[in-house]
Amino acid sequence: MSNVSAKLDLLKIGREAAPSAPARPGRLALAAGAVVVLGAAGALLAPRGLPVRAAALAPAATVPAPVAVPAVAPAGHVLVESGYVVARRRATVVAEVTGRLMDIRVEEGQRVAQGQVLAVLDAGMADSELASAQARVASADASTRAAAADLAEGRDTARRSDTLAQTGFLSKTSLVKDRARVANLEAQLGRAEAEAQAARADAARLQAQRRQYDIRAPFAGIVVDKNAQPGEIVSPISGAGGFTRSGICTIIDMTSLEIQAEVNESYIGRVQEGQRVDAVLDAYPDLAIAARVLAVVPTANRDKGTVRVRIALLRPEPKILPDMAVKVTIHAT
Repeated sequence: MSNVSAKLDLLKIGREAAPSAPARPGRLALAAGAVVVLGAAGALLAPRGLPVRAAALAPAATVPAPVAVPAVAPAGHVLVESGYVVARRRATVVAEVTGRLMDIRVEEGQRVAQGQVLAVLDAGMADSELASAQARVASADASTRAAAADLAEGRDTARRSDTLAQTGFLSKTSLVKDRARVANLEAQLGRAEAEAQAARADAARLQAQRRQYDIRAPFAGIVVDKNAQPGEIVSPISGAGGFTRSGICTIIDMTSLEIQAEVNESYIGRVQEGQRVDAVLDAYPDLAIAARVLAVVPTANRDKGTVRVRIALLRPEPKILPDMAVKVTIHAT
């Protein structure tokens, strides 16, 4: 029996714990990565303002916050801007009446004096009307002289009649008649003088109209444009379809030249009246022009963001022409 038990003991399977297999390096790495991912997910899902456990998060690199640097405009002592030469006194000469242009007596580039005749219109009808008015003046003056002579004679007759009536050689009826004639002659003289005055006023009006047919220069300057030719119809207002001319020529007063520059509104606070300015024409870069700030026009250009500045030229320069481009250097005071 003991032998049978011994044999059965040999057939039993042992229940001892199997030896644990050594840990693989790959599994350790996977476990560490899972911890980091779980920590990051916890940080994203955690409510704002609540701390996250340091053990669940991997240390992160610190990024410095950007520092805002204020934009400061350079504090230069000069401003360099661009501009153009303009003429403050510029006029397009037009006719005051409608008429046919008979002659133009100027050309481009010609200097003209104030009051000089630039062009002549056909004044045949105006001359006829003026001659008729002058004839009426002469007739009215003759009538006035005749009425004055009749009045002088009537007054002499009335004085003689008054003397004879006092001595009894003339009736009072004749004296009254002579005095009435004197009053009538005085009225006739007054009417003749009024008619003569009206005729002279009408002649003066026609004379003024006649002068409008001679187109004169409004001021001294240089002719820069010639817009009409002899034979064309000119008028103060252009006609329908453009068959009449309104402008005959354009005159510029060269003594009224100045510079107009556009200054950025960010720097307009540095510009003041009387500041020294150095100007250089694009056409003559070696020509230095002395100038000064005349005025700052109190309005800004919304589209350009600039303010217009007027700059006066300190001395005349024949090379400076209207509409020339110029660079200006405005010196700080």
